[in-house]
Amino acid sequence: MNLGYGLITGIFFGIFLQKAQVLRYDKQVGAMRFLDMTIFKFMLSSIIVSAIGIYLLKDLGLIKLSVKGTSIGAQLLGGSLFGIGWGLLGYCPGTAVGAVGEGRIDALWGILGMLCGAALYAEAYPFMKAKIISLGNYGKLTLPQILDVSHWLVIVVFALIVLAMFYLFEKKKV
Repeated sequence: MNLGYGLITGIFFGIFLQKAQVLRYDKQVGAMRFLDMTIFKFMLSSIIVSAIGIYLLKDLGLIKLSVKGTSIGAQLLGGSLFGIGWGLLGYCPGTAVGAVGEGRIDALWGILGMLCGAALYAEAYPFMKAKIISLGNYGKLTLPQILDVSHWLVIVVFALIVLAMFYLFEKKKV
Protein backbone atom coordinates (compact mmCIF):
# COMPACT_ATOMS: atom_id res chain seq x y z
CA MET A 1 0.00 0.00 0.00
CA ASN A 2 2.93 2.37 0.65
CA LEU A 3 3.86 2.20 -3.04
CA GLY A 4 0.27 3.13 -3.89
CA TYR A 5 0.51 6.23 -1.70
CA GLY A 6 3.77 7.12 -3.43
CA LEU A 7 2.17 6.70 -6.85
CA ILE A 8 -0.83 8.85 -5.91
CA THR A 9 1.24 11.63 -4.37
CA GLY A 10 3.68 11.43 -7.30
CA ILE A 11 0.84 11.93 -9.77
CA PHE A 12 -0.43 14.94 -7.84
CA PHE A 13 3.09 16.35 -7.58
CA GLY A 14 3.50 15.96 -11.35
CA ILE A 15 0.21 17.76 -11.92
CA PHE A 16 1.35 20.60 -9.65
CA LEU A 17 4.71 20.78 -11.48
CA GLN A 18 2.87 21.07 -14.78
CA LYS A 19 0.33 23.62 -13.52
CA ALA A 20 3.09 25.78 -12.02
CA GLN A 21 4.85 25.69 -15.41
CA VAL A 22 8.14 24.68 -13.78
CA LEU A 23 8.62 21.99 -16.43
CA ARG A 24 9.31 24.65 -19.04
CA TYR A 25 12.91 25.09 -20.10
CA ASP A 26 12.68 28.89 -19.99
CA LYS A 27 11.56 28.71 -16.33
CA GLN A 28 14.51 26.44 -15.53
CA VAL A 29 17.02 28.77 -17.20
CA GLY A 30 15.33 31.79 -15.58
CA ALA A 31 15.81 30.16 -12.17
CA MET A 32 19.49 29.44 -12.81
CA ARG A 33 19.98 33.07 -13.84
CA PHE A 34 17.92 34.37 -10.86
CA LEU A 35 15.59 36.14 -13.30
CA ASP A 36 12.49 34.02 -12.65
CA MET A 37 11.72 32.83 -9.14
CA THR A 38 8.81 30.55 -10.10
CA ILE A 39 10.77 27.37 -9.40
CA PHE A 40 12.11 28.68 -6.09
CA LYS A 41 8.58 29.65 -5.04
CA PHE A 42 7.32 26.20 -6.00
CA MET A 43 10.14 24.38 -4.17
CA LEU A 44 9.91 26.50 -1.02
CA SER A 45 6.11 26.18 -0.93
CA SER A 46 6.47 22.40 -1.30
CA ILE A 47 8.97 22.27 1.56
CA ILE A 48 6.68 24.20 3.90
CA VAL A 49 3.58 22.16 3.06
CA SER A 50 5.56 18.91 3.36
CA ALA A 51 7.13 19.91 6.68
CA ILE A 52 3.74 20.75 8.16
CA GLY A 53 2.20 17.53 6.87
CA ILE A 54 5.07 15.26 7.89
CA TYR A 55 5.46 16.68 11.39
CA LEU A 56 1.69 16.73 11.95
CA LEU A 57 1.51 13.04 11.01
CA LYS A 58 4.56 12.36 13.22
CA ASP A 59 3.04 14.19 16.20
CA LEU A 60 -0.20 12.26 15.76
CA GLY A 61 1.80 9.03 15.86
CA LEU A 62 0.76 8.02 12.35
CA ILE A 63 4.28 7.91 10.93
CA LYS A 64 7.82 7.45 12.17
CA LEU A 65 10.62 9.51 10.64
CA SER A 66 13.67 7.80 9.22
CA VAL A 67 16.26 10.58 9.06
CA LYS A 68 19.16 10.14 6.67
CA GLY A 69 22.62 10.70 8.09
CA THR A 70 24.38 14.02 7.55
CA SER A 71 27.56 13.69 5.48
CA ILE A 72 29.19 16.92 4.37
CA GLY A 73 31.38 15.08 1.83
CA ALA A 74 28.42 13.31 0.22
CA GLN A 75 26.29 16.44 0.21
CA LEU A 76 29.01 18.58 -1.37
CA LEU A 77 29.72 16.02 -4.08
CA GLY A 78 26.04 15.19 -4.69
CA GLY A 79 24.98 18.84 -4.69
CA SER A 80 27.77 19.74 -7.11
CA LEU A 81 26.83 16.95 -9.50
CA PHE A 82 23.17 17.94 -9.24
CA GLY A 83 23.98 21.58 -10.02
CA ILE A 84 26.25 20.69 -12.93
CA GLY A 85 23.61 18.39 -14.39
CA TRP A 86 20.86 20.97 -13.96
CA GLY A 87 23.02 23.66 -15.54
CA LEU A 88 24.03 21.50 -18.51
CA LEU A 89 20.61 20.01 -19.19
CA GLY A 90 18.29 22.77 -18.08
CA TYR A 91 16.17 20.36 -16.03
CA CYS A 92 16.50 18.89 -12.56
CA PRO A 93 15.61 15.19 -12.12
CA GLY A 94 11.94 15.73 -11.24
CA THR A 95 11.30 18.28 -13.94
CA ALA A 96 13.13 16.14 -16.51
CA VAL A 97 10.69 13.29 -15.91
CA GLY A 98 7.76 15.71 -16.04
CA ALA A 99 9.09 17.31 -19.23
CA VAL A 100 9.32 13.89 -20.89
CA GLY A 101 5.71 13.33 -19.82
CA GLU A 102 4.82 16.55 -21.65
CA GLY A 103 6.61 15.29 -24.77
CA ARG A 104 9.91 17.17 -24.49
CA ILE A 105 12.38 14.73 -25.99
CA ASP A 106 15.44 16.79 -24.95
CA ALA A 107 14.77 15.84 -21.32
CA LEU A 108 15.39 12.18 -22.20
CA TRP A 109 19.11 13.02 -22.01
CA GLY A 110 18.56 13.85 -18.36
CA ILE A 111 16.79 10.55 -17.73
CA LEU A 112 19.63 8.72 -19.47
CA GLY A 113 22.14 10.69 -17.40
CA MET A 114 20.31 9.81 -14.17
CA LEU A 115 20.32 6.10 -15.05
CA CYS A 116 24.01 6.16 -15.97
CA GLY A 117 24.81 8.15 -12.83
CA ALA A 118 22.91 5.66 -10.65
CA ALA A 119 24.81 2.77 -12.24
CA LEU A 120 28.16 4.53 -11.75
CA TYR A 121 27.26 5.32 -8.14
CA ALA A 122 26.37 1.68 -7.49
CA GLU A 123 29.77 0.62 -8.87
CA ALA A 124 31.65 3.33 -6.95
CA TYR A 125 29.71 2.88 -3.69
CA PRO A 126 32.41 0.95 -1.78
CA PHE A 127 34.92 3.74 -2.55
CA MET A 128 32.32 6.45 -1.86
CA LYS A 129 31.40 4.89 1.49
CA ALA A 130 35.01 4.72 2.61
CA LYS A 131 36.33 8.02 1.25
CA ILE A 132 33.47 10.47 0.60
CA ILE A 133 30.48 9.56 2.77
CA SER A 134 32.71 9.32 5.83
CA LEU A 135 33.88 12.95 5.37
CA GLY A 136 32.03 15.18 7.80
CA ASN A 137 29.69 12.41 8.90
CA TYR A 138 27.60 13.85 11.75
CA GLY A 139 24.99 11.11 11.99
CA LYS A 140 21.24 11.60 11.90
CA LEU A 141 20.68 15.26 12.70
CA THR A 142 17.78 17.63 12.20
CA LEU A 143 17.77 21.40 12.53
CA PRO A 144 15.41 21.32 15.55
CA GLN A 145 17.81 18.89 17.27
CA ILE A 146 20.81 21.10 16.57
CA LEU A 147 18.99 24.21 17.83
CA ASP A 148 17.33 22.28 20.67
CA VAL A 149 13.91 23.77 19.86
CA SER A 150 10.52 22.46 18.78
CA HIS A 151 10.22 21.45 15.15
CA TRP A 152 7.13 23.69 14.96
CA LEU A 153 9.22 26.73 15.86
CA VAL A 154 11.65 25.93 13.04
CA ILE A 155 8.76 25.43 10.58
CA VAL A 156 7.06 28.71 11.56
CA VAL A 157 10.30 30.74 11.37
CA PHE A 158 11.19 29.15 8.03
CA ALA A 159 7.68 29.84 6.69
CA LEU A 160 7.92 33.49 7.75
CA ILE A 161 11.30 33.86 6.06
CA VAL A 162 9.93 32.27 2.90
CA LEU A 163 6.87 34.53 2.92
CA ALA A 164 9.16 37.56 3.25
CA MET A 165 11.19 36.27 0.29
CA PHE A 166 7.98 35.80 -1.73
CA TYR A 167 7.03 39.40 -0.93
CA LEU A 168 10.42 40.61 -2.18
CA PHE A 169 10.18 38.44 -5.30
CA GLU A 170 6.80 39.93 -6.12
CA LYS A 171 7.99 43.45 -5.39
CA LYS A 172 10.94 42.94 -7.78
CA LYS A 173 8.60 41.17 -10.27
CA VAL A 174 10.81 38.06 -10.54
